[in-house]
Amino acid sequence: MEARRKIVLTVSLLGLAGAAIFVALLLRNGIGDVMQAVAAAGWGLLAVVLMHFVPLYLDMLSWRVLFPVESRPGRWQLLWMRWVGASVGTLLPATQVGGDIVRARLAATTGVPVAICAASVVVDITVSVFAQILFTMTGLGLLAWVTGRSGLTGPAIVGSLVAIMAVGAFYAIQRFGLFRMVLGLVSHITRGGGWGSLTQHGATLDEAIRKLYALRRGVAASCVLTYTSWIAGSMEVWIALYAVGAHASFANAVILESVGQGVRAAMFFIPGAIGIQEGGYVVVGALLGIPAPIALALSLIRRVRELSFGVPGVLTWQVVESRRAWRKRPAESESIAPSTSTSS
Repeated sequence: MEARRKIVLTVSLLGLAGAAIFVALLLRNGIGDVMQAVAAAGWGLLAVVLMHFVPLYLDMLSWRVLFPVESRPGRWQLLWMRWVGASVGTLLPATQVGGDIVRARLAATTGVPVAICAASVVVDITVSVFAQILFTMTGLGLLAWVTGRSGLTGPAIVGSLVAIMAVGAFYAIQRFGLFRMVLGLVSHITRGGGWGSLTQHGATLDEAIRKLYALRRGVAASCVLTYTSWIAGSMEVWIALYAVGAHASFANAVILESVGQGVRAAMFFIPGAIGIQEGGYVVVGALLGIPAPIALALSLIRRVRELSFGVPGVLTWQVVESRRAWRKRPAESESIAPSTSTSS
């Protein structure tokens, strides 16, 4: 309980720090100018929200191709699970991993073995991180080309290589047996107490992960679809830029999206990356000649899109979990009743 309180306190403090940065950026660049730019977006707000269906659908496909054909859930089933998982990961202070756990849990309700559902999410996370590194490299390369700042190339290449090596190490550990080791360690530390089967469960999950990686076409297709999804996400930025009156090129939109998402991923421990996303847009926007009020307006439009998708998604998740708990309660009552009557 004490550890949980410390985590909640830490997350709250980080959130407050991010909010302070956000407010400071608004005050420094003129709240009125920023709000005026957001209001000028008009139709662009709706267009950005509708456009998000494209990367969301691509994300679903990138996850779906990782399932074995014989255990592959339907597209619409996985689409709403992906939506709910993304909503939880974006809005709730549980980092993005929380959303991934939710969608793995939901996928298991389709009748697909739990090990395959969990393994598909682990592989999907690994592929997504790799694709995001490639996307960030694309954005940094475009930034160096558009701005003529060749000095950005060296650090970008070094940083990308380090990130790729980290993903490669994570992949190697998964192939070696990550969950068997972790859960086995937990079982050893607890020394029984009902935790002895954890090692076996970990070995089962590791084997399921290896089988999914063996489906090389599926993994390659997932990587391509994920990268395409990031590019499609840049369309949201491009539409928003035009809506606020900044007629930037699509290359500029890719730069803003890639660098912004890269910074957001690196600062994942701040809830919603509040303040961080805004600061990234302001800094990169300045390099591209985009005024700070416009860059902040762009970030706020993205926040509106996140809320438009995220709030209904979180509410849907709560309804699903409530129904599951309600169905479980009568079953537990029925299992207790016979034992009670027998003992009497």
